[in-house]
Amino acid sequence: MANDLGIGFYITICCIVFIISKIVLMILLYKRWKRKNTIYEQGLSGGKMVMFRSPLLQSLTSDVILKNTLKLTNKDIIGSGGYGTVYRLMIDDTVAFAVKRLNRGTADRDNGFERELEAMADIKHRNIVTLHGYYTNPHYNLLIYELMPNGSLDSFLHGKSMDNKNMEARVSDFGLATLMEPDKTHVSTFVAGTFGYLAPEYFDTGRATAKGDVYSFGVVLLELLTGKRPMDEAFVEEGTKLVTWVKGVVEERKQEYVVDSNLGVCCPSDEISITFNIALMCLQTDPSKRPTMAEVVKMLEQINV
Repeated sequence: MANDLGIGFYITICCIVFIISKIVLMILLYKRWKRKNTIYEQGLSGGKMVMFRSPLLQSLTSDVILKNTLKLTNKDIIGSGGYGTVYRLMIDDTVAFAVKRLNRGTADRDNGFERELEAMADIKHRNIVTLHGYYTNPHYNLLIYELMPNGSLDSFLHGKSMDNKNMEARVSDFGLATLMEPDKTHVSTFVAGTFGYLAPEYFDTGRATAKGDVYSFGVVLLELLTGKRPMDEAFVEEGTKLVTWVKGVVEERKQEYVVDSNLGVCCPSDEISITFNIALMCLQTDPSKRPTMAEVVKMLEQINV
């Protein structure tokens, strides 16, 4: 009996030592990551700015970015969205950033703010706008992003951009939904979105879902195909919206009347037709009948095969 107790005690001690060693190792690895990825961490005016290491920032000093960031005014505003106002931060003739201002939230949200940002900065993908750093103080938070010089998809589609070259899409605000509501998962996060892109079920539940994201993507596809905004003024006057208008035309078998005439110049008609059908699949009223995003991507990839 005493021998069994001795073995049990030995196993317990080994487990405790193992867990403690893992915790210590994780702390050391985190500190090493932070030293490797953080150019500087500096406080001023009651706030703190952190910039993450990247080739773009190697030639910049902390003072330059700090001083220019705090000089931003309404004249520097280049846009706004569900998460905040966006400013253009010009360092010199060749270096510029996009700065998004977020209002401070609840204590619970602010508690995980820096941790979430460090995770977001570690995401590197060719189609995701890079997060270069952030500034935080008691009144507001600033996110410092890579600047998209060609503007937004909206400006490209609706006349503000006159450049017709073949662009590569980049997703901004990636991870912000989790950041704004750190206790919620991706599929149950409250949405700060534009009315015309939201799935019908959102207005019943007030929450986002994976299939709701598919619906929103379908609206984006329709915007690309028709050249019209989801809440175009003409739709508002008629008490309808893009999706309702398109579905009505499709029922009358007049699909060709809703497609942007400019697409005929650069896109084969069969590709337009397939993309249109994919959009309608995404826009099914019943969420269970919509494809998953993985299935949507697979269908889109097969268009050019």
